[in-house]
Amino acid sequence: MSTYVISDLHLSMADGCNKSMEVFGRRWAGYTEKLRRNWCALVEPEDTVVIPGDISWSISLEGAEADLRFLDALPGRKILGKGNHDYWWSTLSKMQGFLDEKQFKTISFLHNNVCETEDFLLTGTRGWMLEGEPDAHAEGDYEKMIARETIRLRLGLAAAAGLPSAGNKELLAFFHYPPAFGGREIPPFLDALEEYGVKRVYYGHLHGNYTVRPYFTARGIDFILISADYLDFIPRIIVPN
Repeated sequence: MSTYVISDLHLSMADGCNKSMEVFGRRWAGYTEKLRRNWCALVEPEDTVVIPGDISWSISLEGAEADLRFLDALPGRKILGKGNHDYWWSTLSKMQGFLDEKQFKTISFLHNNVCETEDFLLTGTRGWMLEGEPDAHAEGDYEKMIARETIRLRLGLAAAAGLPSAGNKELLAFFHYPPAFGGREIPPFLDALEEYGVKRVYYGHLHGNYTVRPYFTARGIDFILISADYLDFIPRIIVPN
């Protein structure tokens, strides 16, 4: 029972949704079918795939049905996190009710909580932009944004620490935005990760630079980029340490 990760699928399968990422170059050509083909070649029904954000271009939960149905039909269990373009994202209760209504059986959400696989404990949050990014203050007070996301991260980390398997399984964290990059970091995020002993963080959001190092280390934590276009739409397996 393997665990995989891939973010930034940017699906746009709903009727009238004209947000295909194919306008961003050859790497994105036929990306939905490429993703489906690669996924089905790798992932078994008993496996888990974590998708840390930018899943659907839809602006409503109802509008995301076609994209979620596409994911539900793929092999494996899918654990979804929120990205900056997931405008369809709602409360956990509303999203779970929607899944139940549509009879989606293989999807769950990473949202102020922890999920467990055979080898790992999984938690995370959307995160936020590094200070100095052009849109870092786009949604209001920067410090409040960081504080809110830190609370969400710590809720998941604490939930993981409270599980009976906490001492036996590695705790992995998943962000949409990179919590550290280019020698910069968001200290409250890394403080929490250090406190709970997280050694591997997977992040997405970054596109277009296919020569960037696939991972870097800060404070003894490995940070691994898993944006779909960077991975050429091949889910990345997470191997136990």
